[in-house]
Amino acid sequence: MGDEAALVDRIAERRAGVGDPGALVGELRRSLVLVPYDRGGLWTAEFGGVRWVCGFTDEAALARFAAERGALEGSGAASRTWEYAEFRGARLLDEVIPAMGVPAGVAMNVADPDGSMLFPPVVGIVPSALAVDADVPDAAAVDEQDRNGGPGR
Repeated sequence: MGDEAALVDRIAERRAGVGDPGALVGELRRSLVLVPYDRGGLWTAEFGGVRWVCGFTDEAALARFAAERGALEGSGAASRTWEYAEFRGARLLDEVIPAMGVPAGVAMNVADPDGSMLFPPVVGIVPSALAVDADVPDAAAVDEQDRNGGPGR
């Protein structure tokens, strides 16, 4: 099973109300994430005071996004070439997101109504110094557990 298939499986589990949230974040960190370019930078969207990096598990998911953008923007968007960067999820969360300088998270497979998932800028997903909930008691302990693979590891 490839990285992207494992992440898709973990997303499906969480959307079904089962599975381990920590395992989902761990799978994102291990997976390759495709992020399209937009106007010289990474494709992002602003919503709820958070900048969301639009990431995709594979080229098929990115193609669905491109088709949706084409439907919204007209035929030129659908036929354009979509260049993208490929990041390991850990690099996206630990380096790219912090470099944005604003609260930021990852929106995976946003064109897939039954397969999308948001990874918000909270402890256990992004570095604690950037997490919007970093001042919550015990948040640092949760962050350390997630980065080490769970409690007591």
